[in-house]
Amino acid sequence: MTRRHIKYGLLSAFAALLVTVGGVGWHHANKALPAGLDFSGELRAAHHVKFLADVTYVDDSGERHTEQTIFDEIFGLIDAAEHFLLLDMFLFNSFQGAEPETHRALSSELTDRLLARREAQPDMQIVVITDPINTLYGSLESGIFNRLEAANIDVVITHLPALRDSNPAFSALWRTFIAPWGVGPGDTFGNPIGAGRISARSYLSLINFKANHRKLMIADNGDLYVAVVTSANPHDASSAHGNVALRFTGPAVADLLATERAVLAFSGGPDLNVAIPTDAEPSDERLQVLTEQAIKQAWLATVARTRRDDLVDVAAFYLADRDIVAALIAAQERGVTLRVLLDPAKDSFGREKNGIPNRQTALALHAAGVPVRWCATHGEQCHSKFLQVRYANGDSVLLLGSANLTRRNLDNYNLETNVLLEGTTGSRAMRDSVRWFDRYWHQLPGQHLSTEYATYADEDRWRQALYWLMERWGLSTF
Repeated sequence: MTRRHIKYGLLSAFAALLVTVGGVGWHHANKALPAGLDFSGELRAAHHVKFLADVTYVDDSGERHTEQTIFDEIFGLIDAAEHFLLLDMFLFNSFQGAEPETHRALSSELTDRLLARREAQPDMQIVVITDPINTLYGSLESGIFNRLEAANIDVVITHLPALRDSNPAFSALWRTFIAPWGVGPGDTFGNPIGAGRISARSYLSLINFKANHRKLMIADNGDLYVAVVTSANPHDASSAHGNVALRFTGPAVADLLATERAVLAFSGGPDLNVAIPTDAEPSDERLQVLTEQAIKQAWLATVARTRRDDLVDVAAFYLADRDIVAALIAAQERGVTLRVLLDPAKDSFGREKNGIPNRQTALALHAAGVPVRWCATHGEQCHSKFLQVRYANGDSVLLLGSANLTRRNLDNYNLETNVLLEGTTGSRAMRDSVRWFDRYWHQLPGQHLSTEYATYADEDRWRQALYWLMERWGLSTF
């Protein structure tokens, strides 16, 4: 065989490899979603609706204070359940970052509550759905999950490969050359989110940047079924984060359960021994369950309906999606009154972040005249994902849940769950959510909750370009 033939053969093999890897990348970035995802439920009568929030602030002397209601509500519902309990939680672990968070051991509190409920109700069905990040993609054992499974509690690790790839430039290589070998224990790399060491294959799994990012619970409560949808995780290092949640009963709980059945179906989970009624008494409040890209569509549609004299409040841990930014700027141009509250993107479990993406999108909003303030964080994160619209006619819409305002969270890559509540501005949940936002925006005496835009303004063109690249191509953790 001549040198020319060898060269031609190598080039042909390389071209075939490129086509194969490219095809793998394209397929897994665009393949059909598992059945039941990207769900948009009906607007259904809602009852016993309660807005919940966790707030952390620093007083005039520099002392940090934390007020929490979300997991206290969840723990109370766990204690009252007798027949059925389901939780789907993204971060459920005691991992600590570079600077340990000593506020609250939420992971052990939740574990102890579940075990106590199993002991009190040995025949009730208890299911915990979670993300493989809690075992570092199979490299570490979870003592929490071992304890739950030993008590006959079903723990289901979401099968992430069934989802689309948000980072196809890497994931195509991972699926072709790494995934076939599986994952397992190892000590090649340090755990990037806690103690211990993990295998190279587990570390590479992390770079796929995908997750079951949902945060919710469903439980029976007397003659009713009740749900909580939140932005909060039972994660020790996240225990001081600012978060919001909505608790509700009514037929929308059945829709929420259907979206969880979808995850169980492609993750090898158990059948659920429960049927939640879909009929209810009429109510002045209506609630809609939304997952994945349906969240973005509802978000944009809600803001698009606003006109002059309407009020729009946004609080976001990550704001990166350019359609969302454009919708806010368009609302500003229509004369809508806006307030945007953002996390400064400076803290990540003891590590310093560079402000991307929030400072870049804030720059665009500020240039368009949109009022922007930053949460005044001190190690914790301003972790809420919140939209409230108060229309001039007295109607109000509240949209919150797990989804950050980013491509990865809103374009059918992650698993996400939000709820949209429609009602009047005078309803209890709407009043409480307005009071929560006002508290951050205006600040009570002695409570430092937010700061002006200039505090973290960033006009650096290199970081602007980096934000655009990361958001467009999925080369980021946001």
